[in-house]
Amino acid sequence: MLIAHDLGTTGNKATLVSNDGKMLAAKTVNYGADWGTDGRAEQNPHDWWDAVCRASRELLAETNTAGTDIDGVSFSGQMMGVVPLDSHGEPVRPAIIWADTRSTKETNTLLERVSMEDCYRITGHRLNPTYSLTKLMWLRENEPDNFAKTATFCLAKDYTAFKLTGVLATDPSDASSTNAYDQASGDWAWEIIDAAGLPHSLFPKIVPSTHVIGTVTAEAARATGLAEGTPVVIGGGDGPVAALGAGVIDESSGAYAYLGSSSWVSLSASRPLLDPKMRSMTFNHVVPEQFVPTATMQAGGASVSWGQEVLSGGKSYEQFLGAAGNVEAATQGLFFLPYLIGERSPYWNPLARGVFAGLHMDHQQPHMMRAVLEGVAFNLRTGLEAFSDAGLDVSHIDCIGGLAKSPVMLQILANLWNVPVAARDIVDEANSIGAAVLAGIGTGVFEDFSIATRLSQQDPDTAPDPAVHEALEQPYRLFLDAYTRLEPWFADMHQTVNG
Repeated sequence: MLIAHDLGTTGNKATLVSNDGKMLAAKTVNYGADWGTDGRAEQNPHDWWDAVCRASRELLAETNTAGTDIDGVSFSGQMMGVVPLDSHGEPVRPAIIWADTRSTKETNTLLERVSMEDCYRITGHRLNPTYSLTKLMWLRENEPDNFAKTATFCLAKDYTAFKLTGVLATDPSDASSTNAYDQASGDWAWEIIDAAGLPHSLFPKIVPSTHVIGTVTAEAARATGLAEGTPVVIGGGDGPVAALGAGVIDESSGAYAYLGSSSWVSLSASRPLLDPKMRSMTFNHVVPEQFVPTATMQAGGASVSWGQEVLSGGKSYEQFLGAAGNVEAATQGLFFLPYLIGERSPYWNPLARGVFAGLHMDHQQPHMMRAVLEGVAFNLRTGLEAFSDAGLDVSHIDCIGGLAKSPVMLQILANLWNVPVAARDIVDEANSIGAAVLAGIGTGVFEDFSIATRLSQQDPDTAPDPAVHEALEQPYRLFLDAYTRLEPWFADMHQTVNG
């Protein structure tokens, strides 16, 4: 059997997978985050490691599985963060995670030295404070003592793999999420790193996503219940790993949407997508010689969870989503801009904030929740338009992630995007399945990546209603216009609040 760990923003999900690709059991251990009004988003790396240890032990115990029965371990992990490590491999401070936007000043400084266009061409991404590179610059400028102690940095899954094996490395998918990776050369983008004024020694070695970086140490075996000597495969960043788990391994696989805390639309391509409007970004795939053009919003499912928490009036998540299916929002003049923690695609504006626009006395809780769902769908459509403008196939969208369980959300997506959408039967487990495939290939259990196409099934299509789609076209334009009009206000508000 194999164990796959998915280190997300809210917790680690460990999944036990048989050597023929069947999911046998899963265990999730949650952890917290420090969210600050100043754009702070941090987590304790020790909490990630504790979650990996506890989930591993409980998964083995509850399934009566011996540690010696595990043939390999691998990871999917949240991307774009910074875990600063000292010369002994200990974190010098909490991890700065993907959602942290405090490095706006450092981003602007770097833009004086490297053009946005050059960075996009080299790395596949805009320069933006959500990425690792400017987070490191922020650490240097704001916490010089901690920066001086930092010998290297890594990302979430790299840290837990290091704790298992004592070997530190990253893979191309995670490296491509740092704003410091050259997709043409397959190495760190040293010219951009030099422009940032950062030492080369900070950047770890890069190995393939299926590479066995080491084996479980005696100390890690005692902590996790795994057998000493168990092979550990480095794995990849959660976006590309989710694509693999959804069976998206090449151009023929089509497009998919991930509807988790942060949400995105993506597909597989043989080269990076350089969108003239820079609406999308491109990560390296965990599949060699493939890339995953992606349009990611900061708070997709997170906006929905926030809406349920704030607006539910005691209703469950499912009840509240169901109530939203019985009302209208955008066609009745009510909109929600889902920018609760700034935004990546398509605006790349860390100062953007969530907004209800068009509220009327007739609007009740379900209307507001409907507006939240539609706001997420509106925003993701901008990414699909970037793909279709480039001639990529978006004629059908598979959906994964927790929100893909909602028939109401699937119908909203189908109507607004005007394409059939369908949930995969592994909506919550795509990352785990993808990580298990990496573990299996790395250890020789699986022959090649094609097995990913056989590990999940597509549910029946949710078809678009052409009349509803047509009725939503002008509201979609109003949604886009609302951001355009509010963009200078966001900047003024930030200046007023923060000085």
